[in-house]
This record gives sequence, structure tokens and C-alpha cells, in this order.
Amino acid sequence: MKKNKYLLIICFLFFLNNAASQCNGRYINEIFSNVDVSTNNYSDIFFDSEHEMDIYTPVGDSLQNRPLILYFHGGSFTTGDKSTIDCVDFCEYFSKRGYVTASVNYRLSNILTFFLSTNAQIDAVLKSLADARAAIRFFKESCINGNPYGIDTSAIFIGGYSAGGVIAIHHAYIDNEQELPQNILSRLSSIGGTLDGDAGNFGFSSKINGVINFAGGIHDLGWINSAEEPIVSVHGDLDLVVNYNCSPALNNPALLNLCGSNEIHIKANNQGLNNQLLELNFTNHEWAQFGVVNPKFVQGLEFSRDFVYNLLPCNQLLSTDNNFKDLFVISYDKNMQELKINISSSFNSEPAFIYDISGNYVQKITLSENSNSKNIKLNKLAPGMYIISIGTKGAKFIKY
Repeated sequence: MKKNKYLLIICFLFFLNNAASQCNGRYINEIFSNVDVSTNNYSDIFFDSEHEMDIYTPVGDSLQNRPLILYFHGGSFTTGDKSTIDCVDFCEYFSKRGYVTASVNYRLSNILTFFLSTNAQIDAVLKSLADARAAIRFFKESCINGNPYGIDTSAIFIGGYSAGGVIAIHHAYIDNEQELPQNILSRLSSIGGTLDGDAGNFGFSSKINGVINFAGGIHDLGWINSAEEPIVSVHGDLDLVVNYNCSPALNNPALLNLCGSNEIHIKANNQGLNNQLLELNFTNHEWAQFGVVNPKFVQGLEFSRDFVYNLLPCNQLLSTDNNFKDLFVISYDKNMQELKINISSSFNSEPAFIYDISGNYVQKITLSENSNSKNIKLNKLAPGMYIISIGTKGAKFIKY
């Protein structure tokens, strides 16, 4: 036991030094006082305000490989703009911590047509997805043309509030046309016939590395599987615009069905997909609309900040050989009262140990033979950061 503890302390100190030297204290704390904001058209086909985005960069930052978050506004696909309060506050919050952020406009639908026609609803979502892909490709293309925004293409995240969350989720989890039902597949002609869309910057990937979902939902939970991108969600449990569970949008039978963050969380857990959910108790849909004036919006920012931080290249999971394909850790429920670990066959005969961040032993877990997963109760752990170790592998997790 003592040998294991010392080995883990050494590994953890190596990890801390390595992460600190690469992250330089960034991405958690506010380290920049001011941000620059520039407005750019991100499409090489459409030249209008619906294809503009505001790009936020930290003033005085010389780093040239920074993570990027693209944030999409809400408005039921019929209203909204990149300059709404939540967009500005979100982008400033993360940019002051060292990120490059972008508040992105996208094509909107006519409000009367949208509420009267299912096809108009599908077209609106498809066009917004086409625009999201073009915006991501804009940054990918910029990286081979001098990288003027200082982007790390291995750390690109997409997020949004309400309709913006719907865009982020569907961009991440609809991978190809074969996944689409016929009623949606038949509408692809509205964006050029493929999921690549019609908004330009073709020839570049639109792959992202994670999703920040504020009160969004997904039309089909079947699009979520274990190979998808990690997702962090924040949602009010009394939301009737995008239901916390499953319901037609706006609680209106004329609109398409959406399954909100709770159902996404359950599905992701069942699939073994890295995810976390912050449930805002006794809260409706409007908690994000006034930005940081609302403490619940600040809570959502902090919760998503911590989740994304653990996905960054400069803060990868602890390992003596930096190869973590054999072990990964995901949160199991909204309060992190249970941790689910998935284990390869090479580890299922070894015990697991939990240590605090000082390397002090906390708990031993016996892993069942021939079992590839284990649920670990965390209700007795005080809030904080911990390390779970199996053999020479380890991963850190946060108990909230």
C-alpha cells in the first residue's frame, strides 16, 4: 500500500508540474482583465449579418495555441443575435481565462412559417447546423493561413443556450446522413444535399472536442453513443421551453420533439459517454438570459469551465505513459455521488485506490473479475479533487 501511495504521489506531482508548465494557470482563473472583440464574416458564400461572428481574444496574450469555444445564441430559431447578454458574458468569461471565444450568428426562420410547418422547423435547424459547420471550418482554415487567432485545433468546443444548445448538440451527435430519418433526410436539399451544408469553407474538418449545453435538447437520443464528444449540460428542472426531459419544444404539439439535458445525461451514462449535468432546481428556462447578473448563470459558467478544463490538451488525465485508452472515468449522476469507471480486461483483476490530491490514501475498491465496469459510491467523500489509481494508471476526478 505504501509503495503504491508513493508511486502515485510521484506520478501526481509529475502530472501537476507538467500541467502547470503547459497551462500556466490558465483556463480556470481570470488572468486577463480585458478582451478584444472583432466582427468577422465566417462564410465565403454568404456575406450578410446572419453569417457574422464576434471573436473574443484576451488582450496581452501571446500564446498561439489556445482552445476555442464557439457559442450560439438562443431564440427558438426565429430571433436572437450574437450580441445578446448571455453571449457577451459567456465569451468574456472564458476569454479572460485564456480561451478564444466566438459568438456566432446563424440563419433564422420566419416566425410564422416556423410555427406552422414542420418542414420549416427542420430546415431552420439544418441551416443553423450548416452555418455552425462553416464557422468551425473558418477557424480550421485560418490555422493554415498564419493562424491569426492563435487556435489549437485539437481543443475546439461548441456550445450555446436554448436553440444554441440544440445547435451544439446536433452538430456533435449527427455524424452522417445515414443516421437521419426520412423526413429530415428529404430536407437536406435546403442546405445543398449533405450535412456539410451550403455555407462554405469546404475542404476542412468541422470536428469538435466537446459540447457545452445550456438548456438545449436533442431530437433523437439514438444519435448519442460512446464514441461521441463529451458533453456538459446545465438545465432548469422546470423548463417548459426545452423540457428537462422529453416534450415538444415550447410545450407546443406543433413543434418537433426535444429531449433535454436530463434524458441526454441518462443516455450518455448508459452509453459510457463522458458527461456531467448541473440541474438547476426550481428553475425555468430563462436563467441564462440576463447573463452574470443571475447567480445561476455564473454557476453554469463555473460548472462548464471545470468540465472543459479537464478536456484540454494541457490538462490531460494523469498517466505514467500518457496512454489512457485502458481506463477512463465518467460522472454517474448530477451530484457525483457515484463514479462509474470502465476498465479493460488487463485491469479487471487489480484493486483500485482513491487518494486525495496530496496522495493520502482514502479508499480501496475491489474490482470483480471479468467485469469491465464498476460503480463507486462517493457520498462519504468530501467535495474536492481526487485520484483513482489502478496499477500504474490513474485519473483525477472532482467530487462536487
